[in-house]
Amino acid sequence: MTARKVDGKKIGRTLEAAVAAEVAALSKDAAVQLTAVSVGGDGASDVYLAGQEKACSRVGIRFKLDRLPGTVIQQELEAHLAEVASDPRVTGIILQLPLPKHLDARRAQATLDPRKDVEGVHPANLGRVAGGRGVLEPCTAAAAVHILEAEQVALRGAEAVVVGHSEIVGKPAALMLLDRLATVTVCHIGTRDLAAHLRRADVVLVAVGKPGLVRGDMLRPGAAVVDIGINVVPDGAGGTKVVGDCAPDAAAAAGLLTPVPGGVGPVTVAMLLRNTVRAARLQRGLPATV
Repeated sequence: MTARKVDGKKIGRTLEAAVAAEVAALSKDAAVQLTAVSVGGDGASDVYLAGQEKACSRVGIRFKLDRLPGTVIQQELEAHLAEVASDPRVTGIILQLPLPKHLDARRAQATLDPRKDVEGVHPANLGRVAGGRGVLEPCTAAAAVHILEAEQVALRGAEAVVVGHSEIVGKPAALMLLDRLATVTVCHIGTRDLAAHLRRADVVLVAVGKPGLVRGDMLRPGAAVVDIGINVVPDGAGGTKVVGDCAPDAAAAAGLLTPVPGGVGPVTVAMLLRNTVRAARLQRGLPATV
């Protein structure tokens, strides 16, 4: 058996086309704008920001970058976020992570206007996911579940295992699967026998950040596996490459497997755009349609 390889770029493009149509309709009244707030910044952050700007350009969303000095203190950062949120031209806000060590990211995210929190990380938005009423959902978790639905994986009644219990990926993804009537097990660093859980699973989502964590012999044959992990490892030729949390032999056991890169990543970007247009509709008293 060889796993069906998911084309994340294709799924992302399909979603972006729907977002672009919504943006065009909304922009007849006022532009849809995403503002990114970056503190200090480094090479990796600049790459992410450039990608966000390109993605926004593809669907007609106006992109603005606010770059704050690395010496900014917590109160100044929170005051700036409040100022951005009060600007009626701003539809969505994203706080670029990681922040300098002297800043508290969770506290800063909690000060965001939940209606403009397009990453879905504000406690109010996470709470809506927990209540089965998510609208601005955490982008990566939403992307993982969207991929399963786009690939027509049956979730109702499925045995699903989520490996990793982070607040913005593992936990919300598990809740979203529960909403689709999957039977969900969440595994983490305290799980005694990961393989025993995985061998029962029809669906596996893994988001830990540990290359090779999930091997082919740990999977139920034919399982649908969404690899959310991103790890930079040596490529054997003096350079580096990006791999997920699944070992290479997972492809021989799984029925479906997302590649890294090219799987969850492009769909996560599309989800950020979707959340931005959803935020615009919410702020205008309109229901979310994408």
